[in-house]
Amino acid sequence: MSSKKILTTYWGHSQFRPLQEEIISSVLEGKDTLALLPTGGGKSICFQVPAMMKEGICIVVSPLISLIKDQVENLQRKGIKASSITSSLHRSEIDIILDNCIYGNIKFLYVSPERLSNELFIERVKKMKVNMIAVDEAHCISQWGYDFRPSYLNICSIRELFPKVPIIALTATATNKVVTDIQDKLNFKNGQVFETSFERKNLSYSLLYEEDKLKKLLDIAQKIPATGIVYVRNRKKTQSIAEYLNIHGVNADYYHAGIDSRLRAQKQENWIKNKTRVIVATNAFGMGIDKPDVRFVVHMDLPDSLEAYFQEAGRAGRDEKKAYAVLIYSENDRLELEKNILSGFPSIEEIKKTYQALANYFQLAIGSGLGVSFELNISEICKTYNLDTLNFFNSLKFIEKEGYVATSDGTYTPSRIKFRVNNEELYKFQIANKSYDNFIKLILRSYSGTFDEYVNINETDLAQRTGLTHDQIIKALKNLDAFSIINYFQQSSLPKITFLRPRADASKLIITKENYSSRKKTAIEKMEYVIHYATSTHKCRSQILLSYFGQNESYRCGICDICLERNKLELSNLEFEQVSNQIKVILKHDPLYLSELVKQLNGRNDKSLKVIQWLIDNEKIAYNDDIKLCWKK
Repeated sequence: MSSKKILTTYWGHSQFRPLQEEIISSVLEGKDTLALLPTGGGKSICFQVPAMMKEGICIVVSPLISLIKDQVENLQRKGIKASSITSSLHRSEIDIILDNCIYGNIKFLYVSPERLSNELFIERVKKMKVNMIAVDEAHCISQWGYDFRPSYLNICSIRELFPKVPIIALTATATNKVVTDIQDKLNFKNGQVFETSFERKNLSYSLLYEEDKLKKLLDIAQKIPATGIVYVRNRKKTQSIAEYLNIHGVNADYYHAGIDSRLRAQKQENWIKNKTRVIVATNAFGMGIDKPDVRFVVHMDLPDSLEAYFQEAGRAGRDEKKAYAVLIYSENDRLELEKNILSGFPSIEEIKKTYQALANYFQLAIGSGLGVSFELNISEICKTYNLDTLNFFNSLKFIEKEGYVATSDGTYTPSRIKFRVNNEELYKFQIANKSYDNFIKLILRSYSGTFDEYVNINETDLAQRTGLTHDQIIKALKNLDAFSIINYFQQSSLPKITFLRPRADASKLIITKENYSSRKKTAIEKMEYVIHYATSTHKCRSQILLSYFGQNESYRCGICDICLERNKLELSNLEFEQVSNQIKVILKHDPLYLSELVKQLNGRNDKSLKVIQWLIDNEKIAYNDDIKLCWKK
């Protein structure tokens, strides 16, 4: 079946988006391929379509369980065989999935990156007929990327098993340095890079300097009566700002990672279906969401990096209609950002203390715990050991970056069961244990396939059918598990932590000082770029962002706050640049009185005065103590 036929049959599209077809052809030719496509630009089709055209299975590495869950469910709805292995699964469930990948007809196996360091997983993968390796959010493999994850470095171990299998890496945000690093870390051979312009012609970027941020946010929400996202730095502000908007007649809700995952899913669904107009959220919101009609994204706090800002702001206007990305800035924001960046680098001793708390909480002896996963309740651990939550969280990120553990996002995992005995053995148990006979029959009537695979169950539903309480149902299921009749795993929504190395002596924990210093330096550099963006008063905001990502040959967008001010001059880009450059050359040599400067500009009074006034207003030139104009550095 051709690529277009597959696109039409399974995705219902008659045409590919820009570059998709070229990327697919590159992969089909067996070339390692890096695709840089904007958020919502159809990255997944670039590996899903060619994988469908080839015999065998495609292994997809993705960092977020929620993203994996969404993509697997989307493929399954299209009738495509897909499975996933994450830290939320029990070993026996993983065994069944791996068997299906080896002996069945699974086309896509999604895995979290930490799984690639598991020896048992590697041994099973060797038996699979792998046709492609896809690496989603590929910037995570680069230490220069804004979300570096050491577990991504394990991808090369899979590559070595299948040297002739092409690898496709995909990301929405990567600087030139990161693009080079991705190819190097993935050992690209005959690699090709496909990159669309990061320019968003329909997206108006604006910086608003405001002390009363709430009032300005309300003004934006009232002037743009459509769907929006408001990003803030901390969880408390999500709720208080949502309440403020609701009080003033704007339908809003809040979202952050500390909310139960089922409630988060409901809040997200309400927003997607326009039951909620504005969602106020931390950066936990938005990954993997493809809602095309978002008309505005407002940042109430400075982001940590321009990569993060570009990705979050880029969730507006995916339908290519006019949309707005607004950053509301005040005098105190720079200090807050500096404080936040520095707090992300706890002392080595604090990091070791956090590791010790983890070991104690999970009762791991030195040398044990390799490959073991636990539910991670950060608030409970901090309460138990009297630790500061933010400090613990930042320390945990360093422990993860050094490769000791891997954490995964909290995603709702329903309860599930599988019978461990065959029909004959089950019948004997029912005869010998009459009190469980009706309950077992109810399970068999309610859920099919429970002898072959793990099946999702609902304890509340079973309680309603039996007249028992929810707790009595759970107790009965746990008893059947204890009798070795079933495997029963109760629902959970907590994040997971997996130990990638045997538990070490905390006092001997190695936090590489060179890496520590290097990461701190990188974080500060990224912060400086953000501050430059926020304080810039003369250059098109779109051009600043595009330049950051290495795209220097771009034109003014004409619709950002800077460009709108420039447009008032009624000068063409060429006219403005000619006069501005001439002024720069003149004033860098000697400060001049206004009249002297105008005279040297060949008498172009109207145009010259407009440009001079604009440069003064935007603090590119200024009067010195002698009332002469000089060019500011």
